[in-house]
This record gives sequence, structure tokens and C-alpha cells, in this order.
Amino acid sequence: MATETAPAPTGQQPTPPTGSIAREVRKALSGNIRQYGMMIALLLLVAYFQVSTGGLFLEPRNVTSLLVQNGYVLILAIGMVMVIIAGHIDLSVGSASAFVGATVALSMQQWHLPWPAAILLGVAVGILVGIWQGFWVAYVGIPAFIVTLAGMLLFRGLDLMILNAESIPVPDSFQKMANGYLPDLGPVTGYHNPTLVLTLVAVAVIVYFELRRRADLRKYGMEVPRLALTVIKLVVICGLLLGFGLLLASYKGVPVVGLILGALVVLYTFITQRTVLGRHIYAVGGNSNAARLSGVDTRRVDLFVMVNMGLLAAIAGMVFTAYLNAANPKDGVGFELDAIAAVFVGGAAVAGGIGTVTGSMIGGLVMGVLNLGLANMSVDSNFVQIIKGLVLLGAVAFDVYSKRQGRPSFIGMILKGLQRGAGGSGPGASGPPGPLVATEPDADDGGFRNASRSHATMERTVTQE
Repeated sequence: MATETAPAPTGQQPTPPTGSIAREVRKALSGNIRQYGMMIALLLLVAYFQVSTGGLFLEPRNVTSLLVQNGYVLILAIGMVMVIIAGHIDLSVGSASAFVGATVALSMQQWHLPWPAAILLGVAVGILVGIWQGFWVAYVGIPAFIVTLAGMLLFRGLDLMILNAESIPVPDSFQKMANGYLPDLGPVTGYHNPTLVLTLVAVAVIVYFELRRRADLRKYGMEVPRLALTVIKLVVICGLLLGFGLLLASYKGVPVVGLILGALVVLYTFITQRTVLGRHIYAVGGNSNAARLSGVDTRRVDLFVMVNMGLLAAIAGMVFTAYLNAANPKDGVGFELDAIAAVFVGGAAVAGGIGTVTGSMIGGLVMGVLNLGLANMSVDSNFVQIIKGLVLLGAVAFDVYSKRQGRPSFIGMILKGLQRGAGGSGPGASGPPGPLVATEPDADDGGFRNASRSHATMERTVTQE
């Protein structure tokens, strides 16, 4: 599905940026407007809690706790966003996580497996869980909502059978998967040296890829954003990354779960944005019939996202078991709701075809910051649930309302006003090119793909063809 753009003919100059800076900013933001909006909301939340808690919220230990306590939700959100982009939903991830965690704990306690072998066993069980559910979704045609609802009951029952209403502790070596930290090395600097090095490497990689993107745009004769905008973007992103890295380096450094999460984010961002498989997932979620007629094996894509979700649910389950030092009967309760909320708050569309791994991480952090910040303020836990529910409802309602009104977003309207104030003209630029076949779903196409794959939809598609 991926296509290559031919390089610009020799001698052809790249298109210079046109219009005012406000218009270019709006154009740059319009492709991921909800994602940028959530990023701004996240920064505002952090600033609010920092002031409200008298500087407690951004204490290095508190920031590390934010990462450790929400690591399993963020891992689940990576898999869930791919499932939702493909037009499905998975309600069984909490039960599957608990089932894998109990299996791994049992294997180490009664079968005396070393922890590396137990982790491999957990990964294998997670893949089998994904294959089981993916078969029913992809090759039998049962909606994922029904299959995973059954899976939620099935794996919860297996989890309770294994644990028999008791907790199974895990060894200290396995607990480091969630509670361990990268060991310190090098001279005494007052900071965690490996964390500083990793932060600087991450900054260098971000700068490299941004400069490479500009070079590619220039190479193919496409419009290159103003250098000032690129510099501002890099200063903001790298500044936030450096600040986060310094906070971690001021305590114990990067936790092991942070390394696992970082590796998964990089891997799945590459898969979804830079590979043919990733384009196929967006294509299937955007319009499965068009994707099938274009030669995409939609069944294989459906199977992949479900198996992948099983794998990540297994990793999340093992991380959570390590975090609690034991497998417990109540593990995994509500995990699926936290993961789904993170994905939708992060900008994924209810109808599928839209969403990013990065956006899901932002959405997960928004929910995590709400949890931690309100806990620091000693807010009642029941009230915390109410606030989280309203945030989720508001994010999805905002998405639906914007599509029906044909408006980009609140931020887009602000920037449009700035453009008018600066004397800019024009109807507003369209966003940067998205995924190849990731078309914006119709506002009327609510619900998940298989759940909404009604006869009426099929007939309408055939009629259009």
C-alpha cells in the first residue's frame, strides 16, 4: 500500500513556505489537532497540580512513581490503539493480563522455572490468547466486542482457578521487572549518569529525524516548514524531554518498566507509521471494504492486531504482577477501561482508522496525572473516578462535535482567528498528509467496525462501487 514519491527533477527548487506564520502553525497542527490539544491539556494539568500541591507534584520521586504506577496501562494502550484503529475493541485485556500474571507466578512457585523462562512462558500464553480471539474475529467473523466479552469471562475464570482465592508471591529477581532501576555507572555527578546519557541520546535522535524530514521534503520538491517553526518545535519537545530526564536522573534513574515502555513505543511507532503493515491497519480501519478491494488481506490484519494485543496484555500482566510482588485474584479488574480511555483521550476515533501510539501515551499520561495529582491533593477516590469519566466523555464528545460541525478544533479556531488578525487570507490549509488510506470516517459511522458492519453499510458500499 505504501507508495514512494518520485524525487524532484534536477534543478527543481523546493516549494517555499507560503502564508503567515499563524497559518503555517495551524496547518502543522491540523493533522493531529486533538493530540496537540491533549498535550497542552497535559502540560496545564501538570502546572495546576504543581501549584496546588506546593511543588510536591514534580518532585523526582513523584515523577518516577507516575511512570511506574501507570506503566502497565501505557503498555496496554499501545496494543489497544492498534485494535481500535483497525475498527475493533478488546474487552478482555484485564482478564488476559491477570491470567498471564497468575500463570507466570504459578510457574515460578510450583514448577520452579527461572524468571527468564517464566517470562517467555508468559509471552507464549499471551500470544495463544491473541490467536484464540483473533481466529474468531478474523476467520469466523464474530464481532470483536462479543469475542472479547466472552474472553473477559473465560480468562477471568481461568485466573481464579489458578489462584484459588489466594495470592502467589513472585521472587525478588522477577519483581525488578517493575520495581527495578537501571544501575548507575560512571563518576559521581549528583545525577544518575546512564539516565542522563539516554536523555541526550533521545534528544539527538529527535533532532536528527527532524532534520532528515526537512531534507526529504526539500529533496522531493515539497513545501518545507519555516526554519523558525522547526527550531521552536525542537526547543519545546527537547526541553520537555530534558526536564523529564533530569527529574528521573535526580532520583534513582530510569525504572526498568520505563525502558520496556520506551522500547515498545519506538517499535510500535515505527510499525504503525513506517511499514506496509501499519498502513494496512489504518486502511482496514478507515474502510475495510475498500481495503479488501485494494488487495489488503483484512483477515490477516485483524488476526495480527488481536494477537499483538494478547502479547502486550501478557507483558502488562507480568509488569503488574511484579509491581505488586504477587499475583492476586483481583488483578486486572478495570484494566481494559483504563486502556480504552487512554486511547480515546489520546485522539483515536471511535469509528476506527485514526489514532497514534504517541497520542495514546499522552492520553494515558493525562489519566495518570489526574490520578496522581488528585491523590496528592487528598481528593476522595470516588470523586477521582467521576472526574476521569467526565474527561473521557468530554474528549470523545469534542471529537464527534468537531466532525459534525466540520470544524478542526478549538485550537484550530484560535489560530484561525490569529491568522485573520495578522491579515492572513485563504480558507485554511489542510493538514499534512496522513496515512495512505486512513480516510476520515463519516460522522454518522459511529461504533466499531465489526459491530457496525450492518447490512445497510454493506449495501451502501456496494452501491457506491
